[in-house]
Amino acid sequence: MAEERENENKNGDTTRISVGYALPPKKVDSILNPSLLTYAKSHAVDFIPIDVNQPLIHQGPFDCVLHKIYDDDWSNQLLDFASKNPSIPIIDSPTAIQRLHDRISMLEAVENLVIPSSTEETAAMVPSVGIPKQVLLRDEDEIENLGLKFPVIAKPLVANGSIKSHQMSLVFNSNGLKKLKNQTPIVLQEFVNHGGVLFKVYVAGKNVRCVQRKSLPDFDVTVDHFEDVMPFSQISNLPTSEKQQLVDNVAMPPMEFVNGLASALREGAQLNLFNFDLIRDGSESSGVKYLIIDINYFPGYAKLPEFEAMLTDFFLDVVSSSRSGVEKA
Repeated sequence: MAEERENENKNGDTTRISVGYALPPKKVDSILNPSLLTYAKSHAVDFIPIDVNQPLIHQGPFDCVLHKIYDDDWSNQLLDFASKNPSIPIIDSPTAIQRLHDRISMLEAVENLVIPSSTEETAAMVPSVGIPKQVLLRDEDEIENLGLKFPVIAKPLVANGSIKSHQMSLVFNSNGLKKLKNQTPIVLQEFVNHGGVLFKVYVAGKNVRCVQRKSLPDFDVTVDHFEDVMPFSQISNLPTSEKQQLVDNVAMPPMEFVNGLASALREGAQLNLFNFDLIRDGSESSGVKYLIIDINYFPGYAKLPEFEAMLTDFFLDVVSSSRSGVEKA
């Protein structure tokens, strides 16, 4: 494979790049749609399908490999391919991706983040970042000794993109938790009032976009008129105040902060393609604090305006960097 690529670089068109992809059919339909394929082709990027039923090492040549396949056989093929083609980027490492499939290990990269800043003066103004307090509830755990404040969000431990992994609930008391014991193991995350607004930050290498989305409304914990537990699908039907409905006026987080956070998280998680959900902690009496509540691998970039340019630029950057490294070596 390496020899084939070297011969092509000498005799063929080195200005174009080939992205080999192994993706589920739904991901192909949503991401590799005609608008992306047309835009990418006009910017010298070609997407080549990988046959997962054939050895990866015998396919190509590719300038990078894009994938979202999670079985052991595929992971072993990637390891074999990488050992024989160390200069060809694989996006991304199966080990790094696997950490996002567990909602406990998912947020471990946030704990020691150092957000870069251009000057000491701006560094002093960088908002703090953390995660909500959370615990893993197993079948044998005592509900009364969890050390959490209600309400809490109950999430399946496994976050693999399946329908089940998205079945979440808001729990208002210990009786609600008892009703969920048959669903363990589940992650319980303290709910933080955040003005009914969530910021989704999409990352593709150094390319970062931040968009605002409507989120769960704030709750007055002193008012006892809720059910014990409510699925998210029911919460969206709760009446909210006029102030909570007008989310368009909520200030976006500073882009310097968002870019720095995305860069630090990219390095900490060792991933290139992901998004994360960011909320502003409304319970802080002073200062500004943001919380990362979820991280997803290879999200729905097609929901973003001009996502075609974002992803195309990313692949061009990745291959350019890998080629520069080979030339220097």
